Amino acid sequence: MTPFLESDPVLGDVDEHFAGNYLDEDTILKAARDEGLETASIGKLGPALIFDSTQRDGQHTVVLDDQTGSKDGVPLADWVKQGFAAINLAPVAPGRGQPNGDFKTPGTLKANVVQQDWFVAATTKVVLPKLKADGKGFVLVYWSRDPDGTQHNQGDSLGRVTPGINGPTSMAAIRNADDNLASLRKALDDLGLAATTDIIVTSDHGFSTITKASATSPAAKQSYKDTRPGELPPGFLALDLAKALDLPLHDPDAGERQIGPGEHTSRANGLIGQDPRKPDIVVAANGGSDLVYLPAKDPALARRVVEILLRQDYVSGLFVDTALGPIPGTLPLKTINLEGSAVTPMPAIAVNFTSGSTGCADATLCGTEIADTVLQTGQGMHGSFSRADTRNFMAAIGPSFKTAFVDDAPASNADLGKTIAALFALKTSDKGSLVGRVLSEAFPGGSIPASERKTQRSAPGIDGLQTILDYQLVGTTAYFDAAGFPGRTVGLVP
Repeated sequence: MTPFLESDPVLGDVDEHFAGNYLDEDTILKAARDEGLETASIGKLGPALIFDSTQRDGQHTVVLDDQTGSKDGVPLADWVKQGFAAINLAPVAPGRGQPNGDFKTPGTLKANVVQQDWFVAATTKVVLPKLKADGKGFVLVYWSRDPDGTQHNQGDSLGRVTPGINGPTSMAAIRNADDNLASLRKALDDLGLAATTDIIVTSDHGFSTITKASATSPAAKQSYKDTRPGELPPGFLALDLAKALDLPLHDPDAGERQIGPGEHTSRANGLIGQDPRKPDIVVAANGGSDLVYLPAKDPALARRVVEILLRQDYVSGLFVDTALGPIPGTLPLKTINLEGSAVTPMPAIAVNFTSGSTGCADATLCGTEIADTVLQTGQGMHGSFSRADTRNFMAAIGPSFKTAFVDDAPASNADLGKTIAALFALKTSDKGSLVGRVLSEAFPGGSIPASERKTQRSAPGIDGLQTILDYQLVGTTAYFDAAGFPGRTVGLVP
C-alpha cells in the first residue's frame, strides 16, 4: 500500500505499523504538553493530527478537523462539547463542499469558507477562552485548508494554464485564510492575550499550475475515457515504466487489480510486476514528484529505470539510493536528506517533474509543473523541486520577536519546531539530524547568521543530462532551493 495520510484512522494505523509513532520524533505539541502547557491543533484533516498523532483520546491535545464528530474523528473532551453547545455550534465539522471537477467539468469556484468559519468559531469562542481561563500557557496550531485546498481544485482554468492558480477563486481562498488570521488575532485582543502571545505564520510550500503535456510519454499517446487526448493520464510514470519493462501494472488502491489497455491506476500509484503482493517496483505518486521503491534493491533494475526516465521530457532530476551505486545523470538521495534514520521505508529513486512558467515577470509566482495526479491541467499542485514550490511565506509577531525585521538568512518550516521550543525552553531530544535550527536572528538582540550558496552536479547521463541541486547552508543546516535538469526547473541556476 501507499497510504494517503489525510485520515485520522489511517494515521493511527500507520503509527501502529511503526512502533507507535511513524515520525520517530516527538512533535512540538507533545514536547509542550510534556512540560505542562496546553495544546490544540485545529484545521485540515491529516496535518492537524500529525502535530500530536500519538495522543488520540482527546483529553490532552484538542484535535478538531474534517472528521470531528464522526466515528473516525478524534474524541472531544467534555468541556469542548459543552462549549459547542453553549454557542450553538454544530458538533460535527462541515465538509469542504468543493467539487474536484474532472477533465470536462470545472472544479470549485468557491473558497472553503463554510468549513473554516466552523474551525474559527471553535477556536475563538471555545478553545481560546478555555486556554485563557486555565492560565497555563499554550501552543495552538491553526492549519488553514485555504488556499491549498481551493488552489488544488479551482475551476477557473479547466484545460489551460492561465489564469491557473492565480484566478479569482484562488484569490478568494487567500482572502479566506487572511480573514481567518484576522479573526484569530481579534480573539487574542478581546481575551487580553495579544501582548503575551507570539504568532507564527507559515505556508508549507509554494504552488504551481498543473500541465499534462508530454511529447515523449507512451502513456500520453493512448486514449482514456477520463483524460483529454494527448495529455498525461494519472499514473503516467507507472504506466510508462510498466510498458518499457514489459511487466504488468496493478492498482494498489483498487484491490491490486491489473490495469488493461486504455486504463490507468485510480490514484496514480502503481505496483509493477507479475505478483502485486511481491512487486518489482512500487510507484508512489506525489504530485510534482514521484517516489519509486525497489523492494529487491536491485542495482541493475535501478539503472534500467533511470535509463527509461532519462528519456522522458516530463522528468527534471533524479535522486537515487546510495546503496544502488552511482548512476550517471543522478545525484544520491543523501544530497537532499532523504537517506537517514527514518523508520518508514526509504525510496530507491525520487523523480522530480519538469516545471516552467506562464511568462510573468517572476516565474515563482506563475509556475507550471507536470504532476502525477488525478487533478487536471489548469488546477494546482506542488511537490516538485521548482523554486515556485520550494519558496514559501513566513512571518512572526509578538513579544519574543523583533519588529520591522526582514530575515535575509535562509529559513524553513524545519526551523519552526526548534524556534518554538526555544521560546518555551522546552526539553527536546532529537533522534535524527534533519531538525532545523533556532531562528535566533529574529529574537531581540539576535544577529543574522552567515550563509553560503552551494551547487552539486551529477555526472552526465543520457544526452548529457545532469541533475543539478542549488542549495544554501547555515552552519550544517541545508536549505534546498531548486533541483533538476537545466532548462526544465524554475529557479535552477544554469
